[in-house]
Amino acid sequence: MSSAIFIALRRLRAPIIVLILVYAVGMLGMVLIPGRDAEGDPWHMGFFHAFYFISYTAPTIGFGEIPYPFTDAQRLWTTAVIYMSVMGWAYAIASVLALRGDQAFLAALHMQRFAREVRRLAEPFYVVCGFGETGTLICEALDRTRLRVVVVEIDPGRVAEVDLQGFSATVPALTGDARLPGNLLLAGIAHASCRGVLAMTDDDNANLAVAIAVRLLNPSIPVLARSRSGETTANMASFGTDCIINPFTLFGEYLSLLLRAPRVYQLLDRLVGSAASPEIADRAPPRGHWIVCGYGRFGREVVASFDRERVDLTIIDPDPPADSERAVIRGLGTEAEPLRAAGIDAAVGIVAGTDDDVNNLSIAVTARQLKPELYVIVRQNHTANNPLFAAYGADFTVVSRALIAEHCIALVRTPLLGRFIARIKAGDEATGEQMLAQIEQKIGDKKITAWNIALASTSAAAIDRALLTADVAVDALLRDSTRCERLLDAVPLLLVREGKEMLLPQGDFPLQRGDQLLFAGTNESRELQLATLVNSNVLDYVMRGRDIPGGWVWERLARRGPTAG
Repeated sequence: MSSAIFIALRRLRAPIIVLILVYAVGMLGMVLIPGRDAEGDPWHMGFFHAFYFISYTAPTIGFGEIPYPFTDAQRLWTTAVIYMSVMGWAYAIASVLALRGDQAFLAALHMQRFAREVRRLAEPFYVVCGFGETGTLICEALDRTRLRVVVVEIDPGRVAEVDLQGFSATVPALTGDARLPGNLLLAGIAHASCRGVLAMTDDDNANLAVAIAVRLLNPSIPVLARSRSGETTANMASFGTDCIINPFTLFGEYLSLLLRAPRVYQLLDRLVGSAASPEIADRAPPRGHWIVCGYGRFGREVVASFDRERVDLTIIDPDPPADSERAVIRGLGTEAEPLRAAGIDAAVGIVAGTDDDVNNLSIAVTARQLKPELYVIVRQNHTANNPLFAAYGADFTVVSRALIAEHCIALVRTPLLGRFIARIKAGDEATGEQMLAQIEQKIGDKKITAWNIALASTSAAAIDRALLTADVAVDALLRDSTRCERLLDAVPLLLVREGKEMLLPQGDFPLQRGDQLLFAGTNESRELQLATLVNSNVLDYVMRGRDIPGGWVWERLARRGPTAG
């Protein structure tokens, strides 16, 4: 028995008992009170007639006196039964209506409906734990790419917002704690169509609990988890979490990359996005003296990045650490005095990185008033303040939630992209320059996307079959499936073979079964490449220039060639 029915029966137990008693007492009275038949002789109603009479009299439907006209005693008892039944039914109806406000019943009903929707999902889907600003951005992006999502959120108000987002497909949403394994199982982490779990709540402990639960209950699916502390990150890593995203650490890596190799950063920005302006690398952060306002978790990552790149800095914080060996000014930075004391006249840039958006904007405005050419990096904590930060126009606006969302979406849509990002982050400016030059030459300023293919899969069936009997090179995947002499607007970025990686494989490089490749290009090129991957006739056309008609008969005739006369 489902929990919703069980709760309903418990809540309606008393009114049901009252109705049963009213009916039983009414029937007993009609059986015991004597009546008169057509000849005037004494007559007693049977239980069947009594049940029939009470059934239409108790709910005040009314039908008449059966099978003979009643005596006064019977009519008096009938009147009493009518009043008793009216009160009993009123009590029962009121109890039923009260169920609409019973939170336990509504929760059970909601959970039952949610579980039914998840069971019926036939398309691949992702479970998103947490529907805050980050979770909303991720769900919207996945929905745009026609990927289904299931949401688990502890706040009922946020769950109610799911229906207001206008998703193209129904999004099952559960009001529940994602730390509870039962809720995760209801959300479908063991479902055959589940492709992964994204733990994006604002609570590190909840994200850790989700990562652990998925690793134990269904280790075959990937887990992407958000973390804001080093301890949680280390704990998640010990359980083999596939991707741990700390927004402050992620920005610190971007900042180091901008200082060390701005062209590599620009490449990442085109492939993944960095929650910043696309033109950010056109004016990379200058080297020199910097001021960092706010020494919390975000500020510490910024300082660590500057240290890695050997950048001189001064910290401004209202409660600076006592054991700090750095130059520290006590204050917020929203006024001119602390900024002057920190050496703003000689500074080349400032980071407004407190937990308060108003303070960050105040710091940035004051700093620009004192030195208009200053490079300004400002932290935005809430996406609701987008108009304010857009109006200010900082050189680099850091939106942690957007940073996480863009990184997660890129990894979900293109799993091989994570390996590529890790590889080029460790590279130098020359590597990024070479890759970016190829992308700009092939694609120009068009919007690009990244995708990966696995040759030993149904999505590359034609290539897989061809490799059994012939040699196929990377060049076959770079030709237009409608005009083989024309190259696609795509660049092969990475090839993975038996765990080994190769950057920028050349067109004449031979492919093998089991290879995985990462491409960057336009969506149109991706669609044209798909035809080559799955259709043997198209593959033969792009490799040899032969246009073989479709169908088994026409294909055999075309391969035999013209008959000699």
